[in-house]
Amino acid sequence: MFYGTTIFGISLGRLIAILIIGAISGWIASIIMGSKGGLLRNIIIGVLGGFLGAVIFRTIGFRASNTIGIIISSVVGACTLILGGKLLFK
Repeated sequence: MFYGTTIFGISLGRLIAILIIGAISGWIASIIMGSKGGLLRNIIIGVLGGFLGAVIFRTIGFRASNTIGIIISSVVGACTLILGGKLLFK
């Protein structure tokens, strides 16, 4: 049904996986950092945190190669974003 469907060059299945992992990562990071927010905020923070976490991990020489590693790096990145937001808007 969705075979070959792409959005900005990303397959629909991969996009759904990115959003699900982003939501999980954002939710975990919000619990760790004690911040409040809804599903949309968790998805945004989690997806952006995934990019930031990948940069942080590559900088120190690590690379996430499976789903658990991706979630861990996304949570680290999301926590960094939340901390940055708390410091900026305090």
